[in-house]
Amino acid sequence: MKFGLLVVTSIVLAAIGASFLLHDPGYIVINFRGYIVEMSVPALLGAIALLIFSLWLLGKLWRAPRRLGEAAGRYRSGRAGQRLTRGVIEMAEGNFARGEKLLARSAPGSDAPLLNYLQAARAAHLRGNDERRDGWLKEAYERLPNAANAVLLTQAELQLDRQQYEQALATLRQLEENSPNHSHALVLMGKLYFRLEDWKQLAALLPRLKKHGRLDEKLLATWTVRVHVEALRAAADADAVMSVWKEVPRAYHKNDQLLEAYFAALSRCGKHDQVEKEIAAALKREWRGPLVRLYGTAQSSDPSRQLKRAENWLKTHGEDPDLLLAAARLCLRNELWGKARSYLETTLAVRPSPEAYQEYGRLLNQLGEGTAAAEAYRAGLGLVTPLSNTAIPWLGPDPSKD
Repeated sequence: MKFGLLVVTSIVLAAIGASFLLHDPGYIVINFRGYIVEMSVPALLGAIALLIFSLWLLGKLWRAPRRLGEAAGRYRSGRAGQRLTRGVIEMAEGNFARGEKLLARSAPGSDAPLLNYLQAARAAHLRGNDERRDGWLKEAYERLPNAANAVLLTQAELQLDRQQYEQALATLRQLEENSPNHSHALVLMGKLYFRLEDWKQLAALLPRLKKHGRLDEKLLATWTVRVHVEALRAAADADAVMSVWKEVPRAYHKNDQLLEAYFAALSRCGKHDQVEKEIAAALKREWRGPLVRLYGTAQSSDPSRQLKRAENWLKTHGEDPDLLLAAARLCLRNELWGKARSYLETTLAVRPSPEAYQEYGRLLNQLGEGTAAAEAYRAGLGLVTPLSNTAIPWLGPDPSKD
């Protein structure tokens, strides 16, 4: 619209000028260093217009190569963007070979070549071709040095996915040299140590993860608990057990897995009375089912006194199936078969469990009731692995006889 207005305005102005010039075209003389140029006003205006047009045309010709290059670049970039989109779509649809080809071909002309190379590497990875995967990552690393961390992180993730732990460790160490305390690299390192079951290295990494790593709190808690559980299991003597327990953060002192590992470690070191005493003290502070079950397995030097304490608890927690099972186990240790049977049958009536059925089966075997014991074991196994009633086809009626 602006161009049309400009044309109309020019025509109007030219018509007005022409009307004046037709009456008197004027006369111009230019004297410059002995040269004399004579012409009318319309001729001068025409010469000026021609000069301006020539300068404009020369400017256009001068800028033409650059503009052609820009236009070609935009065309290539558009084509590359289309191929990138198609490549991602092909990958999403499971056509990894086609997706890799499109992504690789469009990388040189792409506005975001890093995305092309990384996605091509993932496509090769999903095809199971690790050599091509590493080739695309190497090309991205060499062509885009500013994106080295992104390339190394992608490589470490893909190596972990393929369970190539040695290669992943080397990649993450290289990343550590480039960017110490990189949050995502620390998380990947933690995953690697956890899979390798390298608990010492994971324990050393945990403080850095808490400070620098963007790690889910639940996963961090899982790793923290596992590290201390393994340390308790590896403790050689009671002093080592206590030393490890002191290193456990207080927030985890009530964790069931850690408590079980702690008391198991003390029991392994012969500190049975200490175990029984500490569990009883903990239950006095807070009544908890896992601790009650552990109390029933504690091997104190005075099982009669231990049973008496458990039966005193029954006065206020008589319907607690964990306490009933613990009392039954203590009765078995004291060889009080009748009382143990009563507690176990009550436990099974309140809350059947594989543990209760196992103890019941052992008791019935002790009493010489083999058939009933087998039935108890079978019932306990059924709670762990539900028995299927599906008919076996080849044992059904033979259709040919119908």
